[in-house]
Amino acid sequence: MSNLERDPVEVLVGDDAVVDDARVEILEPRAVPLGGPRAMTVRRTLPQRRRSLIGGWCFVDHYGPDDVAETGGMQVPPHPHTGLQTVSWLFEGEIDHRDSVGSHARVRPGELNLMTAGHGISHSEVSTPETRRLHGVQLWVALPSASRDVEPFFEHHVPSASVLGEATVRTFVGALAGSGTAATVFSPLVGAELLVPAGARVTVPLDPSFEHGVLLDTGDVTVDGSPVPLAHLAYLCPGRDAVELVAGSAGPARLLLLGGEPLGEEIVMWWNFIGRSHDDVVAARAEWQRDVIDGEDPDGRFGTVRGFDGGALPAPELPTVRLKPRG
Repeated sequence: MSNLERDPVEVLVGDDAVVDDARVEILEPRAVPLGGPRAMTVRRTLPQRRRSLIGGWCFVDHYGPDDVAETGGMQVPPHPHTGLQTVSWLFEGEIDHRDSVGSHARVRPGELNLMTAGHGISHSEVSTPETRRLHGVQLWVALPSASRDVEPFFEHHVPSASVLGEATVRTFVGALAGSGTAATVFSPLVGAELLVPAGARVTVPLDPSFEHGVLLDTGDVTVDGSPVPLAHLAYLCPGRDAVELVAGSAGPARLLLLGGEPLGEEIVMWWNFIGRSHDDVVAARAEWQRDVIDGEDPDGRFGTVRGFDGGALPAPELPTVRLKPRG
């Protein structure tokens, strides 16, 4: 999914504040409307001032369940990305994906669509006519410096379900509790959906070299004894080899576990670009506007999304000052 904010803030990601590894840090989402009079609104927990990265995970948008008749669903024209991977994971509904390397795929519940932007790609995302409710997450992974200019490509994977205690696990990136995929990653990562029955207690093994986040989608849950409000993200420092999840008695809890080795690099995020400097972002924006929006080179850095009925999305105006660290 594109970041459709018309006045996106710049984010320079470096060393986040140190958090006591015995504590669970709760990150509150902010509501972000994604353009138009009937805009979808997402709940964004990464990036934010308090914390910018969890491993390579750098962007978490959580949306729905939305009535498509009221919101208009997802209607995202072709738009660019650089320096990242998009990870699409749905709970309800379907989305039609097209990109400039020629991929045309459906995003369906329980199936992973992974797009590696690398040096540059463009894609569109449109909820299907059959979709009545739309509910899911859009995640980005920042590529490490050594891999950020790889050639773009697309993958689709269907993770198998496994059982961990009373919980059901579907791991879409990396491996956890016997579930996993062969999804291509460029830094050590894990991403999994867990469904914990009402009142159940489950101990999830963790890689102690990873930092982790637990995003609550539905129900009630405590993470190592700390209650996590709906749609909030619980952050866990490296050094833990397990975390205990306890679902409330009223119903099952569905959550995402995201983790990875700390990236250890500074990155600049603005709109849909990830670079290492102000100049990286300025150059990417200029190429998008010149080659695609102005039509000077349809086969240039970002290519052309074929089969989408409509024009591409112009980039917002850059800030009047150089992109710089915030907070």
